[in-house]
Amino acid sequence: MIQLALLITKRHRLLSVAAILDVFESVNRFYQAQGKSSFFDIKLFSLPAESSGQTFGKYELLPIEVLEKQDLILIPAFAADVTEIAVGENIRFVPWLQQQYQIGAEIASFCTGAFLLAATGLLNGKSATTHVNATSAFANSFPAVRLYGDAIVTDEDGIYTSGGATSSFHLMLHLLKIYCGREVVLHIAKLFAIDMDREQQAYFGTFQPPQNHGDNLVTMAQKKIENAYQESSTIEAMIQDIPASRRNVVRRFKLATGVTPIEYLQKTRIEAAKKLLELTDQSVLEVMLNSGYNDLKAFRQLFKKSAGMTPKSYREKFNVGRMEGIGYAAK
Repeated sequence: MIQLALLITKRHRLLSVAAILDVFESVNRFYQAQGKSSFFDIKLFSLPAESSGQTFGKYELLPIEVLEKQDLILIPAFAADVTEIAVGENIRFVPWLQQQYQIGAEIASFCTGAFLLAATGLLNGKSATTHVNATSAFANSFPAVRLYGDAIVTDEDGIYTSGGATSSFHLMLHLLKIYCGREVVLHIAKLFAIDMDREQQAYFGTFQPPQNHGDNLVTMAQKKIENAYQESSTIEAMIQDIPASRRNVVRRFKLATGVTPIEYLQKTRIEAAKKLLELTDQSVLEVMLNSGYNDLKAFRQLFKKSAGMTPKSYREKFNVGRMEGIGYAAK
């Protein structure tokens, strides 16, 4: 029986924990229905002060002082916008995770759970992914990790990570393929209606630039770009009135936002184009012009590079009008 440990971290996302338990409990029921023993021995671990006499549903919470080797350890996602705080509050998991990995355990993180996994140093020099909207913060916090922000799942040396939200199911299918085989994977994919052909998560991303960095000069530059992105003028023209040298503006802008002014302009324009494709029936040409571009070929290339699909495909997938009635039975 595979020893499976699920961490009940502080500030965990309940949906993430529930999904993990639902899938692996379903696997055990699949084996039991065939007259076999459960495949996974599921245990829940938390910090000592959190686990004393506590339960989580039908499970007893075990303290991480339990040194029994685990085969597979799962780190759920954290609630939105608290990753740095959450890592600090869960830092006592780090030595236990390091020790478990050293004695042969494999470790998988889901979505923003990758921040805690990266804090162990076990991801240094390895590939990883996380929620697409958390990639900038992750890259800044853990530069030694080879981050693939568009990836759905990464797998290297017994360390696994997944992208955001429903990408967690793809990581679980990947783990089930390794541990259980294809029959179980297909059963779970059908049971949970999981699309197995997703290749990336770029098209789920939203450009959310930091606004609370405290640099007033950068804030001024951001506002100028956001107010003038529809114009075909250059970035130099947009920020020419900023009371600082261009070199100083670029340096401070990159430090505060994580991107250069020209990258900020491109991302702002692409985000505007995505909104137009989602909410209007404008042609791709109209969308291009209304988001500040004037070369259709270049626009399509930039859009695909950023969103992972063409403007037409993006509209077909996300346009609100086209989504009406999809998947619903007629009354």
